[in-house]
Amino acid sequence: MGIVTADIAVSLDLVGAGRDQSLEHPFGPHVGHRLYTWMFEHAEDSEAEIAGILQARAYIMGRHMFGPDRGDWDLDWQGWWGEEPPYHAPVFVLCSRPREPLVMAGGTTFHFVTDGPESALAQAREAAGDGDVSIAGGVSTLNAYLRPTPSTSCGCTWCRSPSARACGSSTASAT
Repeated sequence: MGIVTADIAVSLDLVGAGRDQSLEHPFGPHVGHRLYTWMFEHAEDSEAEIAGILQARAYIMGRHMFGPDRGDWDLDWQGWWGEEPPYHAPVFVLCSRPREPLVMAGGTTFHFVTDGPESALAQAREAAGDGDVSIAGGVSTLNAYLRPTPSTSCGCTWCRSPSARACGSSTASAT
């Protein structure tokens, strides 16, 4: 079984995208794009990092990383990436509204998971086989996997705290 990774750019105050995400501003109009200049404006300088992100055999992302719409699905929308997304693997999109899988060029299929993060992780691990699973984003999706649960809590004061997100203890794990 592979490992679960996360490669998410965040600001120092842990913001991964700005407010008011839209078609014109995929990362929000004020914050977002500045966090990702390394990937979009300086991709040639970041080839190793981008390759590392794209080596997973399955991905998990939140609905807002898949698209800007809220409420009912715009079934014409096929993601931010065009006809051939960079993933070339199954992508499991956490959402609250069902949608049929979306098959794209290059081996990417978006699967829309409505029964929670644990289900998405189980499906991604099965799809990845012995390969890695990447939590692609956004920050809320990553936080869903960092919150201690009875099976991941080490029992320290931090993990028992109602506001706890993760523990620095080597005995706590989100995988």
